[in-house]
Order: sequence, then structure tokens, then C-alpha cells
Amino acid sequence: VQLVESGGGLVQPGESLRLSCLASGFTFSSYAISWYRQAPGKERELVATVTKDGIIIIYVDCVKGRFTISRDNTKNTVCQQMNSLNTEDTAKYYCSFFRSRRYWGHGTQVTVSS
Repeated sequence: VQLVESGGGLVQPGESLRLSCLASGFTFSSYAISWYRQAPGKERELVATVTKDGIIIIYVDCVKGRFTISRDNTKNTVCQQMNSLNTEDTAKYYCSFFRSRRYWGHGTQVTVSS
């Protein structure tokens, strides 16, 4: 099982980023996939989930209306579009799914700074 995140970087407040998670080693279309984030000195938090049927759930109130998540089962990929980024979005973002236990990618760093 492998989850590989990409798309992070350094951006200015108000800009956008699109994170991608490429999955392999399991039946991707059968599982919900989630994005988590962990800011310095804070616990990891669940940001968004897309179910195997494509239902989107956003858990963090402050990103509602700015972030969305999508999946492409033909490419084993989940993306998180992040718009109007602000400094509080600075964190390492992780792709994850649960099958008997939770699996994690290595994460991609997002830094929002002027």
C-alpha cells in the first residue's frame, strides 16, 4: 500500500494550491480517502473526506467554501483544491485511508506566508 502526496509549496495569502494523492497497492475505488493536516505544535486534524461513492464531507469549519476534495477512480487519485489560502492553513497535509488500520502518506508541506 502506498499513498504519495504532491502539490504543496509556498504561497502568499489569497492564493490557491491543488494537492494530489496517488494511491497504489489496494482497491482504491472501494475506500473513502481523507486529507488530514498538522500544523506546527498542533495535533493532526481531519480536513475532508471523499467516500467511495464520491460524497464529500468537509470537517473543518474554517475551510468550508474554500477547500474541496475530489477523486478520480480511473487514476487512483484524490485531489484537494484549496482556495483563498491564509496563514492558518500552513501545515503538512496527509492523505489517508482506513483498512483494518489507518494508512498514511508522507505528507506535503503547505506554507502560506507573505
